[in-house]
Amino acid sequence: MIFEQKANALVAHRGTETIRIEFRGKNSLWVRATQYPDFTGNEWALTEHGEPDAYDAAHPAEIIVSENEPLTYGDDTYEAPCAAITNGLVGAVISRIGILTFYKRDRKILREYYRFYDGTLSNESRCLKQIGRDYKPWFGGDYHLTVRFEANEKEKIYGMGQYQQPYLELKGCILELMQKNSQVSVPFMMSDRGYGLLWNNPATGRVTFAKNIYEYTADAAKEMNYWITAGDSPKEIIKQYTSVTGRAPMFRDDLLGLWQCKLRYRTQEEVLKVAHKYKELNIPVDVIIIDFFHWTRQGDWKFDTKYWPDPKAMVDELHSMGFKVGISVWPSVDKKSEHFAEMEEMGYLMRTERGSNQTYDFQGDCVEIDVTNPAARKYIWDICKKNYYDYGIDFFWLDNSEPDMVKYDFDNYRYYLGPAMECSNIYPQYYCRAFYEGEKEAGAEKIVSLVRCGWAGSQKYGTLIWSGDVPSTFEALRDQVAAGLNMGLAGIPWWTTDIGGFMTDDYHDPDFIQLLLRWYEFAVFSPVLRMHGDRGPHTIPPLDDREHGGGFLFTGQDNELWSYGEEAFRIMKAQLNVRLKMKNYIKELYQEAHENGSPLMRTMFYEFPEDDKCWNVSDQYMFGSSYLVAPILHRNEYSREVYLPAGKWMDIRSGQVLEGGRTIVADAPIDSIPVFEKQD
Repeated sequence: MIFEQKANALVAHRGTETIRIEFRGKNSLWVRATQYPDFTGNEWALTEHGEPDAYDAAHPAEIIVSENEPLTYGDDTYEAPCAAITNGLVGAVISRIGILTFYKRDRKILREYYRFYDGTLSNESRCLKQIGRDYKPWFGGDYHLTVRFEANEKEKIYGMGQYQQPYLELKGCILELMQKNSQVSVPFMMSDRGYGLLWNNPATGRVTFAKNIYEYTADAAKEMNYWITAGDSPKEIIKQYTSVTGRAPMFRDDLLGLWQCKLRYRTQEEVLKVAHKYKELNIPVDVIIIDFFHWTRQGDWKFDTKYWPDPKAMVDELHSMGFKVGISVWPSVDKKSEHFAEMEEMGYLMRTERGSNQTYDFQGDCVEIDVTNPAARKYIWDICKKNYYDYGIDFFWLDNSEPDMVKYDFDNYRYYLGPAMECSNIYPQYYCRAFYEGEKEAGAEKIVSLVRCGWAGSQKYGTLIWSGDVPSTFEALRDQVAAGLNMGLAGIPWWTTDIGGFMTDDYHDPDFIQLLLRWYEFAVFSPVLRMHGDRGPHTIPPLDDREHGGGFLFTGQDNELWSYGEEAFRIMKAQLNVRLKMKNYIKELYQEAHENGSPLMRTMFYEFPEDDKCWNVSDQYMFGSSYLVAPILHRNEYSREVYLPAGKWMDIRSGQVLEGGRTIVADAPIDSIPVFEKQD
């Protein structure tokens, strides 16, 4: 290896490969490697400069190149030539053949996997000839990249975004690095060994946290790109991570209560009828949302005037009653839409590498807008500003934001940024940026977009992610608890779900109503309380038989609080009052997310990292620092075990104060779930 120091970076060369490790934020290092003559310069998620670098006087920011003498770091000794870089708590060593090893203080936390003769390190093999960075050329250019690390025994891993599985702890999991409906790849992992790693690469691929090896793959990449940080607590790690990827802005105070939505309000009259009934019943609702196919065709991005004759008057009336109004926007463009020809001519649409130019086929022959193109982002915003924002629409529901595809054949799609295999995971971040930047320019301050997907750094663009079109089952409810907690650990604090799940066969089924209530009780203690779903059966006749517009498309059954019988109505009203009484507290949680990146829904170990039991609890969580929430996740379950960390805890239902440091059995009648407030 040939080593050199360039300002705040350690650079190493071996053959055609260049490795660059540099300071990037407090206790953190940015690591890149390439087989090309130079790096791309893509910062991807690392858009912020972060807090000041090293603060630990015992481990100052420094770079050491040892050309002739052995170098000792922690318990390891490396033969020359080798080099080390240290930034506060985190350090890295590059061995004489280019193997990377990372340390927290003097303790090894991560080492590249290799089975290749080096002469200085363990795991030597003259036969396997395998090292941690594997570049394989693929037809058409660039590399299929594989990066391997030695697995740490008994290590626990969290984060990585949202996957529809019940596993909060990810050791032993294989995770697609691909965006799909209800799957959100946000590739930041947090370890119980006191470090976090961002795979700073928007390529499609996979990560495996196996017992014997950790392996990241990028289907197409020009370079290896990741960022590693070390901290003494999960809160410190998240703070450092969000200091370089960005933090959520302040959330709007007028969106902290109930959001009302269904699939789908078909007319202006339907929306106003629901709003007036809520007012008559004296039930406070913060938001009412207008779902898809209020438009003429996908890509027209405007109201169908047959059913929405005066949207400005409708919005004004809703505002006068205290409602904020959201509107659904899709990135799909029907070939029969009024904008398709111009967008195709201007190069604002995704491209296919082969076959017909189609990427989506729900209710039309569609191609998605290429939001990686800045001009395309401005184009869609200008239309939506004219047809929605200028009517007084308060925020946008950016649906299908992965984007959804006919088939997830990423090798067949291409963007302004390049092949989809190389960059498509960043699509939802750019989609949200189009509206965030447009609203900023229009003078908006606290911007929120409800989005079905995101990537690392999405949080800084006012992204509220919901968990997608998940089934209406208790199994899916269990999955959402793990999904919401891991999203928070991946740096995205604004997260919500469709209460009751999205897909229901019979909305009067008693088992479904039980699920709905348990989901609602859970959602009260989540960042956003939002009623939504496609409530079956689909027996409501269409409004007309046109081939376009919203009149012909199916709609779901009613989904308002009063739609499920008197007992369910009573329970949901009472639970809404619990939510409303916490508004000031919830506002403080959003403030904390803005200031240091802390999620609102927090794993037990986030608040109690010194309690070993909290690292093994996955079916309860903290809502902020004060409330311990134990959702009911099984049908016909009316009590459950709850682990209370040391201290005193008050059952918010009875007022009883319990001593912690033990597991209790808490009652859970159908009208409430166990929630305990920490007593100082």
